[in-house]
Amino acid sequence: MKLIQAMKQIKDLQRKAEDLRGKISVQCAHMSFETPTYGDLQKEQVREWLQAHGDILKEILRLRVAVQRTNLQTKVTIELGGSAVEKTIAEWIHRRRDLAELAQEAWSKLTDRGLKEGVVKNSQGETFEAKIVRNYDPKERDGWLELYRSEPLTVDATLEVVNAVTDLVE
Repeated sequence: MKLIQAMKQIKDLQRKAEDLRGKISVQCAHMSFETPTYGDLQKEQVREWLQAHGDILKEILRLRVAVQRTNLQTKVTIELGGSAVEKTIAEWIHRRRDLAELAQEAWSKLTDRGLKEGVVKNSQGETFEAKIVRNYDPKERDGWLELYRSEPLTVDATLEVVNAVTDLVE
């Protein structure tokens, strides 16, 4: 089974479990004067649904753990900023989730802070030219910002392919 197939199967199983919970909720009790939907087998039917629900949850757990195992063991190389970067699928997922955005946010804090260059007077009334002193390289900042902005899309595109071709680690 491929990784993407396991993830899709998990979603389908979750849908089936939700459907069973709905049936259990509606059919778990009835008034003494009502005719049960499943007749004399109503109690057995509810029990079967509970068993089926439990079996589905076991399968979801098995698949989730297999997906996690696969994500932790499968290394993927992605080209970023002209360099090949190798990480596990799990690491790329975390980069995609928020870490690349946080790195971008840090680099975007490198600004002129609204400071203005020009001629200013000091406390003694002397005038002099004031320049902004940047404690960073604007070109380097711009390069990193572009890299971190494009990283999520690059990771998404690569992982879509990886998920389709990677065998699930059971």
